[in-house]
Amino acid sequence: MKSPSQPRDRGIPEATVARLPLYLRALNGMAERGIATVSSEDLAVAAGVNSAKLRKDLSHLGSYGTRGVGYDVEYLVYQISRELGLTQDWAVAIVGVGNLGRALANYGGFVSRGFRVAALVDADPEVVGDTIAGLNVEHIDELEAVITRRGVSIVVLATPAAAAQDLCDRVVAVGVTSILNFAPVVLTVPDTVDVRKVDLSIELQILAFHEQRKAGGPLMAVDSQ
Repeated sequence: MKSPSQPRDRGIPEATVARLPLYLRALNGMAERGIATVSSEDLAVAAGVNSAKLRKDLSHLGSYGTRGVGYDVEYLVYQISRELGLTQDWAVAIVGVGNLGRALANYGGFVSRGFRVAALVDADPEVVGDTIAGLNVEHIDELEAVITRRGVSIVVLATPAAAAQDLCDRVVAVGVTSILNFAPVVLTVPDTVDVRKVDLSIELQILAFHEQRKAGGPLMAVDSQ
């Protein structure tokens, strides 16, 4: 199955691709509330971007809205979902079934967004064989076979940093080209492989920076000199 990084292949800027999920989340919320059409200004506010940037982003999809009416919510949901590859069923393997891995496995929002957790893999013999979210946890030695057998397209690494690169190399060698990395380490991959890194500690540190500035901390004192 082709990697879900199709928008880049169509010439859509990476910055636009990164914002499409924000638009989709806002649109899904509107659809749930029964809103049929939305202006670019209202959608931009809901997504947290400016309206000019939103209109430019959506123009890459060939969607320009209708003057005086706005965008058809249902159709725009379809357009963005198709562009992101969410109209397909992407099989996901979670490698590392600690607290984070278990939480991800039990998250109920994947299916409605085009993703299906198809495999759970771990190295801990006390965890292997457990049933989590209806799936049997398989041993890390079977990683390649599990990926092939379950048709996995995306691998989520929720492992300690020390194990992440070796596991990354293994899944890449078996043909996986899309990895979501929760391990606190930068992975080295071929140019053909897409890696998205989620580092919660970095996000917290950024929030701490802003909290310090709001409280008039050291950085504010430097600015005033």
